[in-house]
Amino acid sequence: MGSDLIITIVIICIGIVLFIKDYFSIDTTSIIIMALFIVAGVLSPKEGFSGFNHPATLTLGCMFVVSAGVFNSGILDGLSQKIIKLAKIHYSIALITFCLIAGMFSAFVNDSAVVALLLPIALTVCRETKIAPGMLLIPISFSALFGGTCTLIGTSTNILVSSYAEEYGLEGFGMFEFSLAALCLATIGFAYIFFVAPLLLPKAKKEQDVLTKEAEKYITELLVEEGCPDIKKPLYKSKLVNDHNVQVLAILREGSLKNNIGPETFILEGDVMKVIMPPRTLNSIRDLKGYRIKGNKQMGEVESEKHIYEVIVPFGSRLTEGSLRTLNFRRRYNCSVLAIRQRGEILYEKLPDVKLMEGDMLLILGSEADMEELVAQNLVVALSEHKQGKTDYKKAIPALIIAVGVVLAASLNLTSILISSMVGALLLVATSTLKPKEAYEAVEWKVIFMMAGVLSMGTALEKTGGAEKIAAFIQQTLGSYDAQITLSILYLITFLSTNVLSSKATAALMSPIVISLAAAMGVSERPFLVAVMFACSLTFMTPVSYPTNTMVYAPGNYRFNDFLRVGTPLNIIIWIAATFVIPYFFPFK
Repeated sequence: MGSDLIITIVIICIGIVLFIKDYFSIDTTSIIIMALFIVAGVLSPKEGFSGFNHPATLTLGCMFVVSAGVFNSGILDGLSQKIIKLAKIHYSIALITFCLIAGMFSAFVNDSAVVALLLPIALTVCRETKIAPGMLLIPISFSALFGGTCTLIGTSTNILVSSYAEEYGLEGFGMFEFSLAALCLATIGFAYIFFVAPLLLPKAKKEQDVLTKEAEKYITELLVEEGCPDIKKPLYKSKLVNDHNVQVLAILREGSLKNNIGPETFILEGDVMKVIMPPRTLNSIRDLKGYRIKGNKQMGEVESEKHIYEVIVPFGSRLTEGSLRTLNFRRRYNCSVLAIRQRGEILYEKLPDVKLMEGDMLLILGSEADMEELVAQNLVVALSEHKQGKTDYKKAIPALIIAVGVVLAASLNLTSILISSMVGALLLVATSTLKPKEAYEAVEWKVIFMMAGVLSMGTALEKTGGAEKIAAFIQQTLGSYDAQITLSILYLITFLSTNVLSSKATAALMSPIVISLAAAMGVSERPFLVAVMFACSLTFMTPVSYPTNTMVYAPGNYRFNDFLRVGTPLNIIIWIAATFVIPYFFPFK
């Protein structure tokens, strides 16, 4: 075993630990891995950075723009009221309606965007019908995953694996080449979601606005009286903030409301401060000299333009780049965060220092204009209420024609998906369906950097001969089994890995290995590649296994065990089904 191969294996192991421990964001970890390969001399700078001009990365970036053209035109928003009206008839109808829509649209546009669109609509149905959000949101996420496997552009993983095949001199996958196999698995999956999942999902009819109601209990007003030791002190030096973890939301001073306050804002006698404090602090404040609790009435009329909104941090949001303090959230966006629901835990204390994560549910105090700006920048998805958007037909018609053209051009083999998506993205800008700024903002750069970074792992394995050696080891280990059993075992390893790593990282590792394995076994590589595609996307066991699962975690009031209880049987069923379905449509010989 050469030194470069040993270094490669060590770096990949370091990367796996970083992915699992979540010390850094996924994209940062991916770039760290790429940098280590370059610094260690395993890859040249040109080879290391080649992920940025890799066909999979470029195609994905273009498809983000095409998807944005469809969503920004309001085509799907125009259907929202029809969806709500239909879903309100009965839970079963709501379940079928949302799942079919999620599956259908996710086959052609970004699945995270589809779930983000359906979330507020589903929550509106839940509020008006008293259906527990937990009964709908996991099925929506799972359905989007099934839909994404049906076409080449359904998920970035499909594009990545197909590009790997082309890199090895093999034929890439067609737009609908694996659709029949995917539809067979989707049919099994939807049957499970419709008939079995409702028996396993949390049935308690928890109120959707539980976070709001809990936080409102701890919002109150304090009057600064004569003799208060904090008078003429900035907030960051006051006992109120330092000793009692109180967050000051606004100050009413001489009849004028101050919303844009910060750590340097001074406290003056007579100030009425609207604050949120931890539950255990409420009683201790009563004994704090110079402060008197006034309830929550005096500022109500003055601050009528401010409202409380429930939002979720979507995949790719820039808010995950730091804490509220490092992001300077209050000053930059003129909003205050009252509470955070993170991985099932509701946080009220030391919120400015909480590192935000994808899937976090935030309770924000702000104006309607401020909230619209946060949503427009794709920083959050509003959950508090669903407002029907207007369909702009001047944009909707060309966006739909261009999107259909992208799919048809690739599916009819008129050109590659890279060329068709690139032309589609350019046409959207050229026809003013999207402004250049909107096109740039549509690209989830976090995903692009993550894709470019993880591709370096496959490149390093290929260059050092690691893929062939691992494939030879697998062949020796599984040599007594036939190709179908080998495929089944590899599918199992892949979907289990995806539950702790990202789907892209797993695909980048497994693709070169299974291609080398197929060559060593003397069989077709396509069934193995399809198995990697499906196993990386159809992961249901944890809320962090796929971005759509993370997105529904907090709004659905789920616990980690809910995903294990509902997702584990489904993963096992799909694994067994895939063992027979994939070889049927993609023979080994």
